This record gives sequence, C-alpha cells and structure tokens, in this order.
Amino acid sequence: MRIALVYDLRDDYRALGYSEEAIAEFDSPETIDALAGVLKALGCEPVRVGRGQSLAARLVAGERYDLVFSIAEGLTGRSREAQVPALCELFGQPYLFSDPLTLAASLDKAVAKKLVRDAGIPTPDFAVARTNASELDGWDAFPAFVKPLAEGTGKGCEAASLVHTAEELRAAATRVLSRYGQPALAERFLSGREFTVGVVGNGADARVLGVCEILLKPQAEANVYSLHNKELCEDLVTYKRAEDAEARLAGTRALEAYRALDCRDTARIDFRSDAHGEPCFLEANPLAGLHPSHSDLPILAAQAGIGFVELIGMILDAGLARYGLSRAGLARPGGERLPRTA
Repeated sequence: MRIALVYDLRDDYRALGYSEEAIAEFDSPETIDALAGVLKALGCEPVRVGRGQSLAARLVAGERYDLVFSIAEGLTGRSREAQVPALCELFGQPYLFSDPLTLAASLDKAVAKKLVRDAGIPTPDFAVARTNASELDGWDAFPAFVKPLAEGTGKGCEAASLVHTAEELRAAATRVLSRYGQPALAERFLSGREFTVGVVGNGADARVLGVCEILLKPQAEANVYSLHNKELCEDLVTYKRAEDAEARLAGTRALEAYRALDCRDTARIDFRSDAHGEPCFLEANPLAGLHPSHSDLPILAAQAGIGFVELIGMILDAGLARYGLSRAGLARPGGERLPRTA
C-alpha cells in the first residue's frame, strides 16, 4: 500500500526567509522520519512527497497513491489547511483526515464555536473584530482573552492576550489585526482547568482516546498555553492524564463537538472550564500535530497506553475504512480492487 506523505517542513520555509513564528505550525524532519518509519512498520510503503505544491505536480503528471497522509498546514488564508484535501478531491485521490469544509470551518475559531454552540455544547461568549478594534466597543465580559481568528499552535496567544479593561482589549485586538493581518477573536476568559481531548474514528465508531489536563509550571508564561510554552513544553508544561468527573464531561463534550464539526479519522479538541467546573469548548484541531513525543495527541494517547505505532495504525485504519479498504488488502466491499498507482 503506497501512502503519500505530504507535509510542510520548517527548514524549507526557514530557508526562504520566513520567521520562526510564521513556521511554528510546520513540522520537523524528526516528525516525518517517525511517520515514515511507523508506516513501514504497519506494512505500508511511504512516499515522501513534501509540500502541497509537490503533490499537485505529481497528481497532474498522473501519479496516484492508495492514500494521501497529509499533515500540511498551508501557508496563507483561513482555508489553508483545506488546500491539500481539496486537491485530493479534485483528482479523485483518497486521503486521510477531515474534508476541506471541516478543516476550513475549524480553523476559523468563530465559525467552529458557532457550529458547536448550535449543537448544544457550551463555549465562552465571543466577538470578532474583523477590520478595526472599535468593533469590540461595548464588550464588558472581563477578563477576556484575545487571539487571532485563524491560527494554531498557540500563535498570537501570549501574556498580553489576557485583558482586564476596554483599553487593554483594544490594544490586544489592534496588535492581532496588525501583526497577523487577520481578524481578532475576543472571548470571555475562563479561570478553570484546561483540557485537551483526543478522538479517533468515524461515526458511531468514534471514541475518546484520552483526556489530558494541561498544567503550566511556575516558570511558564502564566495563564495561557502559548506558543512559547508549547515550543518549550518539556520544561514549562506538565501533561496529566485526567479521569475525574469534570474530565470525563470534557471527553463527552469533545466527542459531541467532533461529530458536530464532522471531523474524520482523528482530531484533538480543546476545552477550558469556568469557575464552576463546567468544561467549555475552545477550539478543534482536526489536523493535530503528530510528533511522537512533543505533540499533544501522541502524548495523551501514550498516557492511555496507546503507543505511537498503534495510534497511527488506528488513524490509518479509520481512514481506510471510509473507502471500504483495509491494510490487509485494497478490496472494496463488493470485491472490486482499487486501481493501483499510475
């Protein structure tokens, strides 16, 4: 089974002059090496394709794969994570993970919150400044947290994101609008525990892998799971498996959010509780990081006794099953064989 690995490497974009913050969501060679090694261990033939543009060139040339395994984040636009899946659909190429609509909707945090809220899952009150901080005039739910509308990996989340006055709110929103060239999302800050929840599978077979509580160490940037804290998580963050009633409720609501957003194969869903211990949806990550020891999804899976090879196998099997396939063979349910690579 030939599986195309599609990814954005930090080194490639660093060589083009992009800043460390701009490439923060991208992957390291260690991640790609680990994924390629796991796919081989699972009996597959990994093909390292690289960026989405490289995949496009190969598909145009007629090359096909049994499956595309894309962790490419894309570079610009709020639909950037949807670019590779949309390309796969254009060429009739089977692929892992969520479809373009889910990826685009999830990256736009306000859209995701509306969809989840409509499904009955609590999320903090929020507002969006699309062109000017004055659009937040009248906001009175303090403290509040301000962050970019469509970023991941904690980009734009920092100590100054937590605001207590209208003046601080305007300054934070102006900073996001200017620095990231995109809208600023303001939401009511929740003072309770922070959880991230791993989900794998599809439809009725989707299940929670585990609930992980994120605890910041004293030397960490306070009150926020920021880019700085994530990049130095081994020194600044404690990841604790959580199984109490509050954590179980976060897990239940994460599965509901996963289904409300039509996530596929796997995702990581972030929650934070209010002062009364009520877990509330923050955002969804349907293209979760997969560094075997540094990314949240493999970390929480390991806490549940699921090793990296097993985790990738579960995700791979979930994706293949959507096409009526399995690692044991490429037969469709009716017995028809999937065409091999051109």
